[in-house]
Amino acid sequence: MNYLVSSAQLIVALSIIIVWVFRFDNIVKEFKQYGLNDLTRMAVGAAKISLATLLVAGIWFPQLICIPALLMALLMLCAQYFHFKVKNPLIKYIPSLLLLILCLFVAYNSCQSMGQ
Repeated sequence: MNYLVSSAQLIVALSIIIVWVFRFDNIVKEFKQYGLNDLTRMAVGAAKISLATLLVAGIWFPQLICIPALLMALLMLCAQYFHFKVKNPLIKYIPSLLLLILCLFVAYNSCQSMGQ
């Protein structure tokens, strides 16, 4: 199970880095479509990159995983809301929905193991 959780952490982290670093022009367009300002975009980007970094570090330091996974899931839930708000086609919902599911999987497993 640890292998699956670690894989999910890496998938989430790499996806965030790819989108927020290498596809930043798409992020700028989306945030304009959502009616969000540049400061909000930069704060969300900084939060996502920081949380992605903590998810990767959590592979070696498992105590770091629970809260970043939950916060990342919250950000993905917010992404779902904004896709719904601007009535994007269903295909636009899928990436953040998959990342939301992965974050909840990671959070469930890591938070549960902390309670043992």
